[in-house]
Amino acid sequence: MTEHLLRRYGVEQITGMSKSGLYRAMSEGNFPRPVKIGQRAVAWRASDISKWLESRTTA
Repeated sequence: MTEHLLRRYGVEQITGMSKSGLYRAMSEGNFPRPVKIGQRAVAWRASDISKWLESRTTA
């Protein structure tokens, strides 16, 4: 099974967070880290974002 990857813009749209908000939450350990998909490109696993969203709505 292939994991669906989301680029930053998609993550921003799904979470409602800004770029700086995403990176702040990552530095605080409160948001999943992206995976490197190229020399200068990263993406987030859709499953990681889904789990993060679920944890926010059930807490």
